[in-house]
Amino acid sequence: MTPLSFLVLTDHSGHSDQNSVYSLVTTLAADPRCAYVDVASRGDARNHAFFRGGNAQVLGTRVTGALVYDAEGAAFASADRSLDPTAYDVIWLRLPHPVPTAFFAFLADLAPAPPAASGPVIVNNPAGIAQTGDKAFLQHFPDWTPPARLVRTAEETQEFLRHFPLVLKPLRAYGGKGILRIERPDEVEKVDFTEPYLAMKFLQHVSEGDKRILVVNGRIMAASLRLPAPGEWLCNVAQGGKSVSAEVTPRERAMIEALSPTLLHHGICFAGVDTLVGDDGLRVLSEINTLSIGGFPQAEAQTGRPILQQTIDELFTYCYDHA
Repeated sequence: MTPLSFLVLTDHSGHSDQNSVYSLVTTLAADPRCAYVDVASRGDARNHAFFRGGNAQVLGTRVTGALVYDAEGAAFASADRSLDPTAYDVIWLRLPHPVPTAFFAFLADLAPAPPAASGPVIVNNPAGIAQTGDKAFLQHFPDWTPPARLVRTAEETQEFLRHFPLVLKPLRAYGGKGILRIERPDEVEKVDFTEPYLAMKFLQHVSEGDKRILVVNGRIMAASLRLPAPGEWLCNVAQGGKSVSAEVTPRERAMIEALSPTLLHHGICFAGVDTLVGDDGLRVLSEINTLSIGGFPQAEAQTGRPILQQTIDELFTYCYDHA
């Protein structure tokens, strides 16, 4: 197989030593299937125009050994190469929210769909991120989710609330932001319906934890259980929860098998699939995350398995299949 060249797009300004990009890129750079890998950061002020979708060139640096985290961002501050994204075989997005719509549109133009001229493989595909990042996308999988409905008005929400308490999820929210728990009709009157919500049945066993399953190229890499902070019901670590290693149940494996063909069809190689315990004691699908999925080095440390290399193996398989 011909070695592939990679451009990794990230944002070091919000990184900690726990960010997966460092160990993933280091593993990638050492792989003989990698011709070379360059990295460019949105955290570099010189790159602001590029990451807004208004500049064809970006400043970056080549990874010649390990990519090492530094609180001052030394690996990115020394960026001295003007990089042309169209010159790479693969563009790997390791960007956190928020990402401007114009930037996704700019990237999509770099990799036109067949039968147009070929361009770099983009992981994950920007159009796929836009589609799957909308909470309404969960409605594609009614067999695996709690009862859910798209609601645009207080009247629609109150009608659905007649059956059970609800959780309202803004369609484009992330990191647990903007999620509302609704139990009484009067609470609905306080909700701003400028934008629609995905309304889902509130699950009584939510305190048993939100399990994040790491999926790469349709294959399960590992899982972790995120538990809510004492007295809270949201399990997001950013909201004060904690994370521990977890096993994947046969039901969850069947769930991933059902989801993966659709995700791959949309150009999603990396996904974080979240499950909660339903009222019947079985885990159900609660979220699909497809932008800058992390947790890989932590999973390797917790399991003792070569998660990082297995992840890079699946990345290459995906890229060769889509080149």
